[in-house]
Amino acid sequence: MKVQISFDKPDLEKALSIATQVAPYADIFEVGTLLIYQHGVKAVEAFKNAFPKKTIFADCKIADRGKESVTLFAQAGADWVTVMAGTGKEVIHACCSAADGLNVQVMLDLLDSSSVAQSALEAKNLGISALLFHQASDEQESLTFFDKWDMVKENSMLPIFIAAKIRRETIEGVLNVQPHGIIIGRSITEAQDPEQEAKYFYELASKY
Repeated sequence: MKVQISFDKPDLEKALSIATQVAPYADIFEVGTLLIYQHGVKAVEAFKNAFPKKTIFADCKIADRGKESVTLFAQAGADWVTVMAGTGKEVIHACCSAADGLNVQVMLDLLDSSSVAQSALEAKNLGISALLFHQASDEQESLTFFDKWDMVKENSMLPIFIAAKIRRETIEGVLNVQPHGIIIGRSITEAQDPEQEAKYFYELASKY
């Protein structure tokens, strides 16, 4: 199971400093949306330059101008980019078509999908390489996390990554559904000892 650490604060220097500490315990480094908002593609360039052998994931949440957006992030050194499931199929397909020629993979972010089951079902034919599934945090939702997870899992053979505000108290439940990867942010980046926290999650995930 892959462990992806998300850096989603505007302070690029601090993010790089923490990344250096936790590098042995991450398969993928995610350059989060706030870092991209603050620094643009330069944030991706900085991570790629600092960690040339690490997989770099740009959470750019593309919703338009798919070809141009993928090209920009690919040139900056991204290995993965995200496109939103709620945008048009033409945009998603444009992202994937551009990615094919740039040695980049595209992950479909299901956060804004009107039907996660339908999005999961259509993803592979559009050229998507993996799915990003968010655990619902709104207690008013009628469907539980596991209900929605089943909808996604049953409709796709693609790898699925879970972003679920993962903490020590919740990690076991997430690991038990056996996603391809887990995405952890603040539990590591805001910990008093990020290295030890990253080691804890990494070693636990390696058992699955």
